Amino acid sequence: MEIDVVGRTTHWGEERVVYLDANGRMQSISTAFTDLGQDDEFRHIAAGRAAFRTCDLLDLWRQLDALLAGRGMERT
Repeated sequence: MEIDVVGRTTHWGEERVVYLDANGRMQSISTAFTDLGQDDEFRHIAAGRAAFRTCDLLDLWRQLDALLAGRGMERT
């Protein structure tokens, strides 16, 4: 898929590409999901075989632990 880039900005602590969607509304997407992002060592090693990076899964795990702790639940 190709998009016409309007600009680049930083939102939510990450670099994002700003573009216009099919309805002419401004949208943004992380540069990591485009070919404009920096090349990642993980992508070279994984060569398309892994859907998630280890650091992303660990971050998700920490967030889920915090969410479950807030509900009085523990991970088993």
